[in-house]
Amino acid sequence: MSKPASGDSDRPSRTPAAFAYEDDPRPVETDRKQEARKPASFGGEIVLTSDEDDPFINSDKDIAPLPVAGPRKRRTSFAKIALTAFGVLLSLAFGLWTDSLIRDLFSRADWLGYTALAALAIGILAVVAIVIRETAGIMRLAAVQTIKAEAEAAVLETKPAKARALVKSLSSLLAGKPETAKGRATLKAAEGDIIDAPHLVALAERELLAPLDRQARALIVNSSKRVSIVTAVSPRAIVDLLYVLFEASRLIRAMAELYGGRPGTLGMIRLMRDVLAHLAVTGSIAVGDSLVQQVLGHGLASKLSARFGEGIINGLMTARIGIAAMDLCRPLAFRALKRPGIGDFIGDLAPSVVPRTGRK
Repeated sequence: MSKPASGDSDRPSRTPAAFAYEDDPRPVETDRKQEARKPASFGGEIVLTSDEDDPFINSDKDIAPLPVAGPRKRRTSFAKIALTAFGVLLSLAFGLWTDSLIRDLFSRADWLGYTALAALAIGILAVVAIVIRETAGIMRLAAVQTIKAEAEAAVLETKPAKARALVKSLSSLLAGKPETAKGRATLKAAEGDIIDAPHLVALAERELLAPLDRQARALIVNSSKRVSIVTAVSPRAIVDLLYVLFEASRLIRAMAELYGGRPGTLGMIRLMRDVLAHLAVTGSIAVGDSLVQQVLGHGLASKLSARFGEGIINGLMTARIGIAAMDLCRPLAFRALKRPGIGDFIGDLAPSVVPRTGRK
């Protein structure tokens, strides 16, 4: 066996270690072991939310991103088939009863029979007018959804043909709105200058829908304020419920008329069903636990009465209904413009408690 050299035996022993170069992003490993920390309890005041992320201080911070509302898929069901069949049967029964009634009136006196015929003719004309009005309202709502679907397809196209057709359809839909006159003139002047489809759709959104979005926000704010005030002073819970339903239906109708929908009774019922279905699916019917945590974390319960706090919650629920109606009635999805959130309405509902610093 060979013996080690004398120089090697004189060197002191050294434990191996790792070294990092300057361009090596990995941290230097050490042989120290961190001592295990024992669990401990913390006393003092617990802060739920930092000031930077607090929507009561920074209104730009939304409480939670709201999912975009969309129309429900229309499907044929056995219930609809049964209702249609019984409706036809009741119509035939009403026709037979009307025929028997008119015959009996003619057998008694001719003037009674002619009076019944005149009343029947007036009633039929009124029903036809109602059918035409309701059909036109449903067709206008369908046109809004068609434009929205065409916009999604036009953005993906490389040629501007579909985008230009979309801009024409949108301009004709909003032709009766004086607020869009300047935007329509701008789009007509720049019709041949923009050849990029996404830029053309974005320009149409900014020029045509920006003034309508400002009015929509004002509608939501005013409706939410009315709900918060009425529910704060009303003595009965049934009054709160009825007024919230009334204000929500009026807000949905105003939102549809603002964006060119103008629904009839059947179209309004369909819109309300879509909005309520969206709120029920997303769990937004009761504004959300995060908002309640913000209210409790700021100690508003000690600053405000319980009824006033309940009014703010109901007002924010109305604001969510308005945002959902805005998603459904707006002809274009939010791309070039910012979509409103709940945080944009908190300072409007509680201006004496929520500071307005940082509001745009």
